[in-house]
Amino acid sequence: MGIFSSIKDAIFGKQAKAQDAPPVETKTGNAWADAPVTQPKATPVVDVENSLDSMPGADRLNWRTSIVDLMKLIGVDSSYENRKALAHELGRPDYSGSAEDNVWLHKRTMRELSANGGKVPAEFLD
Repeated sequence: MGIFSSIKDAIFGKQAKAQDAPPVETKTGNAWADAPVTQPKATPVVDVENSLDSMPGADRLNWRTSIVDLMKLIGVDSSYENRKALAHELGRPDYSGSAEDNVWLHKRTMRELSANGGKVPAEFLD
């Protein structure tokens, strides 16, 4: 499991596990068409901001702009090595740990959470 998966699981909780379940096959009920129909699974939307705000310690960490504080809040190791691995997962192979890199990493993480079923405020995506 990658660093982003750890972040997603920590924020989405049990809903992230449900999203990984296979689609359900059902019968149409039509005698002319006996083949099962694959029903797309409902993807629950997770309010990322609310989820993070409700975690213990959220009021003491600047998770809204800091990737390090975001990772600390959800219990994921925020070391340089883990941030570098996360950057690689998200498409930045030249991560050096600079302030610019960390701002990019935070925004990219928020975009990925949004793309994976998270409701993320627009200000986190800019």
